[in-house]
Amino acid sequence: MASINGLREQPELLALRALKLGDLLVAVPALRALRREFPEHRILYAAQEWLAPAVELVGSVDALLPLHGLDVPIDLAPGRIDVAVNLHGSGPESTGRLEALAPRRLIGHAAPGLPGPEWRHGIHERERWAGLLSWHGIAADPLDYLLLPPRAANPAPGAVVLHVGAAYGSRLWPVERFAAVAAEFSRTGRQVLLTGSASERPRALAVAGRAGLPESSVAAGELDLQAFAAVVAGAALVVSADTGAAHLASAYARPSVVIFGPAPVTEWGPPAGPHIALTDETVRVGDTFAVDPDPALLAVTVADVLAAAEKLEVL
Repeated sequence: MASINGLREQPELLALRALKLGDLLVAVPALRALRREFPEHRILYAAQEWLAPAVELVGSVDALLPLHGLDVPIDLAPGRIDVAVNLHGSGPESTGRLEALAPRRLIGHAAPGLPGPEWRHGIHERERWAGLLSWHGIAADPLDYLLLPPRAANPAPGAVVLHVGAAYGSRLWPVERFAAVAAEFSRTGRQVLLTGSASERPRALAVAGRAGLPESSVAAGELDLQAFAAVVAGAALVVSADTGAAHLASAYARPSVVIFGPAPVTEWGPPAGPHIALTDETVRVGDTFAVDPDPALLAVTVADVLAAAEKLEVL
């Protein structure tokens, strides 16, 4: 360990998971376990920079190290990191990026020359990463996934939040179906808030127009990540495809209806609680990066979503 003026520096731990919001949220149990196991370390989370406000809500990470994917090396001097943890995957790309840092200890799945558990298919992501740490002797609870309260104020407390966007076309439930759901909630007197990214605002506006809702019901592109977390944390219900919004609803134990397409519910579904996952596994294609919606997603009807909301006692 390097020193400054003869004083020992604080050791650093780097957790690599250069992915998106939902990927962060299923890794929360592992990050909490690392905090307990390494209380003296400064914990860095290597991921996309826009996630910093959400990383703050985990409560066990000291700083985000900006990293957009694995195309470039991690910008840290070899030998600086004491413990490196591969929460990204098990392939040579992620393993190689961490090996290049020459950490004292590297925690990951089994790889050439590295000890670890074999990669298992068909298990939930929270279980995967908690199980990885348990194999390495670090106690981890896959149910330790709740987030800290957001700092931001909620601009629409008690709203029914319809998150109409998704990163890929394979997860885009049709505009007209979101509109029909929005119209029904509005008809019953519920405040409806349509969320999404800035690029998804036209889609949210189209939903509002078809549902007869005012433009003021569209918050897509207007909320930073902390404000978005606050909206979800205070929602009466969240309706979303399998996206970060759905994982936020789980993280704040808010009632949610999650429409699944390419991803299997067994690996990415919500935990036990006021959450209902809707899909049709028998027709799932499973191509995350497809342009068109997965048939498993399209198999979910407006009636299915409204029935699930009624079962959650929200409609």
